[in-house]
Amino acid sequence: MSIEILNESGRELDEKRLAELSRFVMDRMRVHPLAELCIKAVDEPTIAQLNQQWMEKEGPTDVLAFPMDELRPGLVNEEPEEGVLGDLVLSPEVAARQGEAAGHGAEAEIELLTVHGILHLLGYDHAEPEEHQVMFGLQDEILAAWRAQ
Repeated sequence: MSIEILNESGRELDEKRLAELSRFVMDRMRVHPLAELCIKAVDEPTIAQLNQQWMEKEGPTDVLAFPMDELRPGLVNEEPEEGVLGDLVLSPEVAARQGEAAGHGAEAEIELLTVHGILHLLGYDHAEPEEHQVMFGLQDEILAAWRAQ
């Protein structure tokens, strides 16, 4: 797997741990071992501009997912499709505020946003109640497994 972490946020980020978490999620979701992922941490003005440009929403957000080859989770006994999973753009500043408000801190929030973003890259969504239940259940399950190791 090729996982590139670019920190342009001006904040400290544990890039090694973020890459390990990403690999864990991709392995768990049976993504092809040669798939590519890029995670870019940016400051609030940059993510606000991207949020306006791509989502037509005002202000900064926590994470944006840009899928490339529309890869989907692999199935048991089936060879997963090779390709570029896509790009995640996240804001450590927004994550720090959200993590503080949630009572679990910035690092845990960045982990949550990374899992959440990768699931979006794999085609999961939460617009509808049924989708929300599936995606957030899977997100919680992956995070629990990651933290239990």
